[in-house]
Amino acid sequence: MARRFSCSFAHLLCFVLAVSAASRVYAATTQVPAHHTSRKASASKTPARRISSRTSSTATARGTVSRTLAARTAGSRRIVRKATVARTSSANIAATTRSRRTPVVLAVRRTRRRGTYERFTASSFTDDPTLGDITTGEDPVVRAAAIEALGDMNGTVLAIEPSSGRILAMVNQKLALSSGAEPCSTIKLAVALAALDEGLVTRNTPVNLGGHYTVDLTKALAMSINPYFETLGRQLGFERVKHYANQFGLGELAGYNIPGEQLGVYPDRELPAEEGGVGRMCSFGESISMTPLQLGALVSAIANGGTLYYLQHPQTPEEVANFMPKVKRLLDIAPLIPEIRDGMEGAVDYGTARSLHANFHEFPVLGKTGTCSDNGTRFGWFASYADAPTGRIVTVIFLEGGKPTFGPKAAELTGQLYRALWDHNYFQPKTPQLAGAYPPAPSRP
Repeated sequence: MARRFSCSFAHLLCFVLAVSAASRVYAATTQVPAHHTSRKASASKTPARRISSRTSSTATARGTVSRTLAARTAGSRRIVRKATVARTSSANIAATTRSRRTPVVLAVRRTRRRGTYERFTASSFTDDPTLGDITTGEDPVVRAAAIEALGDMNGTVLAIEPSSGRILAMVNQKLALSSGAEPCSTIKLAVALAALDEGLVTRNTPVNLGGHYTVDLTKALAMSINPYFETLGRQLGFERVKHYANQFGLGELAGYNIPGEQLGVYPDRELPAEEGGVGRMCSFGESISMTPLQLGALVSAIANGGTLYYLQHPQTPEEVANFMPKVKRLLDIAPLIPEIRDGMEGAVDYGTARSLHANFHEFPVLGKTGTCSDNGTRFGWFASYADAPTGRIVTVIFLEGGKPTFGPKAAELTGQLYRALWDHNYFQPKTPQLAGAYPPAPSRP
């Protein structure tokens, strides 16, 4: 009996231990990693969880109905306010999405389209611009300063005594006496005088260029604002513009018996409307051909108060000694000159010709720049007169070539010209012993 009891107890103990071990193995083999627990729990709900969910859903539905009834009872203001907030949030999200998709450099890309760069084929430089010049009757001080300023640029320099029409120096005479080129924005001097004489504007008259943008004559000349002069040109009409241009010497020879001078042409017909019409002619000088001598004669008339002289180029000492001024016509522009003076001075002080002040600022210089191009050649003009201590002097620098050629460059060279004249005492009273000499530059403080 004792042996049977011991055996049964042993069997029972073995069974308990076996079940316990099996339970531990089963638990170890069926354990789920912690990061998968929430996913599996939500995927496999027990029947009790389903019943609880249904009960919760029913309660939620009942609560929603109750809240809706309460909201309707309280009024619809809260609902409207929530809808407005929702729409505003949606709009903000949409705006944010659009702003993220919009490139920051969109405006820059629009301004840098293919095909907007002009290709220039002409050269802005030359080996010897003085080749073939006749210099016997020129002022050697002025000529030396002009050559120094021009350097190796492909251009011409003209210096004129406005009180007589005498050409003091003409560097690169072949180009100066050629048939000329488009006057570019220097034509605006003639247009401004025409509009003033016709009473269309004064120097302070605001001209509307569209919208709320208005400009007066002073700023338009200083900054060379094309739409302003296009507007004046259309108001004047082609016939009146041509009449004044011819009176100012455009379309006729500017010199008196100057060998080799060619004629700049002012057209008899208006530029076609699809090409800009008279407005384009008055802002860029398109279809017009003007020589450096013609521009020099006009600026000399502005500088002297209205006398349009024939320009003369003495070529021997005898012609210099016997020089006599020759008047072509008298221009009734004396009352108009103060109206354009501020604009011409402003061009040098703060406008398109301010590069002149990089080299010179000893006394006032007034002028007008011009930049344009034709068939791969770029033109740069600057015409000016200076209120020098010994009297006024008129200069015209005309450049042609490629990208380095433009109006402000001509103004910069003009500053170098005046600087060279100043450094060599040209603007000091001269004695007979120093006449025609080129003294050394004084030392600067």
